[in-house]
Amino acid sequence: MIAPTEPSRGKIIKASIIALLAALVILVTLVLPAEYGVDPLGTGKALGLTAIADPQVGLPAPSAGVGMEYVPTAQGAAAAYAGAFKTETTSFTLGPYEWLEYKYQLEKGAGMVFSWTADAAVTHDFHGEPDEKGTAEVISFDKRRLQASNGSLVAPFTGIHGWYWENTTGQPVTVKLSSAGFYSGGLELRSDRSRKTHELTAVQVGNP
Repeated sequence: MIAPTEPSRGKIIKASIIALLAALVILVTLVLPAEYGVDPLGTGKALGLTAIADPQVGLPAPSAGVGMEYVPTAQGAAAAYAGAFKTETTSFTLGPYEWLEYKYQLEKGAGMVFSWTADAAVTHDFHGEPDEKGTAEVISFDKRRLQASNGSLVAPFTGIHGWYWENTTGQPVTVKLSSAGFYSGGLELRSDRSRKTHELTAVQVGNP
């Protein structure tokens, strides 16, 4: 009987390298987008895997009566509100290949203005998500690669409206945001699945 030939050392090393490369491909294209929302190659978004790591969640439901001061009352070309507008200036640091979403709760017809800038160009999607179930989950208003943006929004529906920023570089990027509007709260979502609400204070106007 002829003894089976043992694989050579070179073949073992070659097979190990191929297996390692295959594991790395699966990690980058499937595991990271689905589990952590990290999508350096864009394959996770193309396959719909980033949605698994980024469940759509909104701001906590307000107690009765809260938020009604931010429902606009149309007066011709203008709109009136029962409450004063709010302002916020904040910043976010994104590590390499990290993403962040930051959104404000706006009633239909409520307005806001904003300016943001980043250390480097980032993947950017300015969008909204309706509170009403059964409608489109995400509606994009501006989706492109940018380093800064200035604008305004009149909410087309009641829901959360804001930005998705993704750092596709190998260096940390800081995004700075300033806004003012008739919103009732802010929500921060990160690629590590952390979630934080921002308590915003209305502008106080003194008596004359």
